[in-house]
Amino acid sequence: MKRRFMLALVALALNTTTIMAQEKTKQTAGRDQLGDFAPKFAELNDDVLFGEVWSRTDLLGLRDRSLVTITSLISQGITDSSLTYHLQTARQNGITRTEIAEIITHIGFYAGWPKAWAAFRLAKEVWAGDTTGEDARAAFQRQMIFPVGEPNTAYAQYFTGNSYLAPVSREQVAVSNVTFEPGCRNNWHIHHAEKGGGQMLIGVAGRGWYQEEGKAAVEILPGTVIHIPAGVKHWHGAAADSWFAHLAFEVPGDKTSNEWLEPVTDEEYGKLQ
Repeated sequence: MKRRFMLALVALALNTTTIMAQEKTKQTAGRDQLGDFAPKFAELNDDVLFGEVWSRTDLLGLRDRSLVTITSLISQGITDSSLTYHLQTARQNGITRTEIAEIITHIGFYAGWPKAWAAFRLAKEVWAGDTTGEDARAAFQRQMIFPVGEPNTAYAQYFTGNSYLAPVSREQVAVSNVTFEPGCRNNWHIHHAEKGGGQMLIGVAGRGWYQEEGKAAVEILPGTVIHIPAGVKHWHGAAADSWFAHLAFEVPGDKTSNEWLEPVTDEEYGKLQ
């Protein structure tokens, strides 16, 4: 019965994966609002500031650019629609509700307490729909049939962020449901084997990423199947703005082992959209 269930799950999950390409940041606010009055300013705003500076993600990721920008605006006491826009952009670029609260608290000590209060008023509106902690975990659990499981403390040293582990089966093929909080990912690693081996992932809920060394990252959605041969250096984890869970199947082989390597840097991760 268990075997038929797992085979049916794999059959339903087979689909094609999508390669996500990095695109330039696009902005039209300058031309929309000042195109007739100040066309050169509008051009510099849309084409240079956003089209060129914000798009140099090989030098500084979008998440870090958002952090620098909102820090600069709050420090100057700018709490108008421009800060609202950049707070919204920061959320899209992966800064979480918990992180923005800590960021503004930190800024408050250097830029001034009243400025922090004003920024919190806008931030609360931008992140109003987000939940944190146990509420967020419980909400994500309702999206899938497999349990979130317990904190993945045994492997925490190999993850950036918090993850959870729930064994699904230990008969025939070892299967676990691994859940990642937004922004969480495991280190680069390699599954070794003299024969056979490797791993297979099936997206269960949320949105995540898989990347092999030297290749573009692949988006994982519910039903996406990822086949990882032995000997391939790779990582996988959640998108910056989404919880994520996948089933992990250990492919049988001879003399199998797992080699954990360096973490995925914020710069590498920040390039993903």
